[in-house]
Amino acid sequence: MTTGVRRRMGVEERRRQLIGVALELFSQRSPDDVSIDEIASAAGISRPLVYHYFPGKLSLYEAALKRAADDLADRFSEPHEGPLGARLHKVMGRFFDFVDEHGPGFSALMRGGPAVPAGEASAVNTASTTTALIDSVRQAAYEQILEHLGISEPPARLELVVRSWISLAEATALIWLDGRRIPRPELEMQLVHDFAALTAVSAAYDAEMADVLRRLLADEPADGPFGDLIGRLTALAPQPS
Repeated sequence: MTTGVRRRMGVEERRRQLIGVALELFSQRSPDDVSIDEIASAAGISRPLVYHYFPGKLSLYEAALKRAADDLADRFSEPHEGPLGARLHKVMGRFFDFVDEHGPGFSALMRGGPAVPAGEASAVNTASTTTALIDSVRQAAYEQILEHLGISEPPARLELVVRSWISLAEATALIWLDGRRIPRPELEMQLVHDFAALTAVSAAYDAEMADVLRRLLADEPADGPFGDLIGRLTALAPQPS
């Protein structure tokens, strides 16, 4: 009979393991409710060994947050092929995959991180780190959308539209997590429609945005997301008597 020998991990490998374990636990419950003892147990090591790799729960939380933020930012990356509406729909599908998989962690990320006693230096540092990570995700999403539009120097109104839409996607996801009362596929499509609607409203006020909207719709098929929105809105219009 042979006895299994546990392989000793290197420092970086162990850190990656602990971050992965923490992310898994944070995806199930709020980081505030997850203890170092639970993380140690799930990783199969002792509590003191966790502290050997991370000074405390907050430093482990920040490392897990960084990995989650990088993952979330990557969800907005999409090959520049096909109509924009279909591309945005795929992006929203991956975005909601992340939200679905990491509900409590996503909520904690967007709401500023775990609770820390006020006045502690760690509270200030963690809040600052969380804000910086959230901003990095928003900026990555913003740049990806501009690339899809083929615009490197957006006019002010376009920047407003794109950044407003990203904020809307965040808020929609947070509200959806609280009960999931609206079917997820409907929200994914609705957010694609929201992007078109925000662009259309802005186009009504600005010639540059009108040109952006024309180029955006030029390559859209009638059965695509934007064509679907036009059909839905047309059906709502009063019919001549």
